[in-house]
Amino acid sequence: MATPQSIISSSPMLEGIQEFVGINFLYYGIGGFAFILFYVLMKEKWIAKKIQKKIPTNPYLWYEIKYSLLSTMIFGFTAGFIAWAESKGWTKIYPNISDYGWPYLIFSLIVMILIHDTYFYWGHRFMHLKKVYPLVHQVHHHSINPTPWASFTFHPLEGIIEAAIVPIMVMIIPTHVLTIALFFFFMTFMNVLGHLGFEIYPSGFTKNKWLAWNNTSTHHNMHHSLFNYNYGLYFNFWDKLMGTNHEKYHETFEKVANAKIGGDLEKK
Repeated sequence: MATPQSIISSSPMLEGIQEFVGINFLYYGIGGFAFILFYVLMKEKWIAKKIQKKIPTNPYLWYEIKYSLLSTMIFGFTAGFIAWAESKGWTKIYPNISDYGWPYLIFSLIVMILIHDTYFYWGHRFMHLKKVYPLVHQVHHHSINPTPWASFTFHPLEGIIEAAIVPIMVMIIPTHVLTIALFFFFMTFMNVLGHLGFEIYPSGFTKNKWLAWNNTSTHHNMHHSLFNYNYGLYFNFWDKLMGTNHEKYHETFEKVANAKIGGDLEKK
């Protein structure tokens, strides 16, 4: 990610190009690692942990990758907008960690993650409205059986909606560039995990009082296959509060989490 000096001194266009390259490196690095690990190297061994047992075919994968490239372009040039806004003095980005200290940096990262989780949940509910869905969100739901490449598979309008929260946050929250970098890493990692298609958490995870606040790959996979449930991103707070967890979420999770290694591969 960019340094504090580059955010201040680079042109917005140059910053956008730099961030486009950086975000692609991050996304395709994490997504590619997850895909190669679970869909190539460990496919035979981990098929029992596949939430939907079918393995997507190449055209399905290229669809996800194509739209992901558009989304990372939007995210990259959102960084260019942030650079421009910084040059106008509209953001609260600060140059030195010592300005606020490490405890605040960690606190601000947690705040950004919680804000994003809330923004995503309610934005996600909005995009599922009958008149909005085909215009914005249907592209993402083409991946009924998602892979890591579906993490950023958005229609450009949805990509803009997803990216918009970052400039909003840096305009209202004092933020160091390291915080932004860590936020993007966390966001990308958790998106890839949610779209992994394999369940890696152990049995009992969704009922554990210390761990159940965190969503699982099964949780978001069920959203892709069932559509009108399980809207949350990182955490299960809003789905629990609003009653939008699928009634068979825990049952489905346990079935996959308890599955034994082995089984036959199918194609979709």
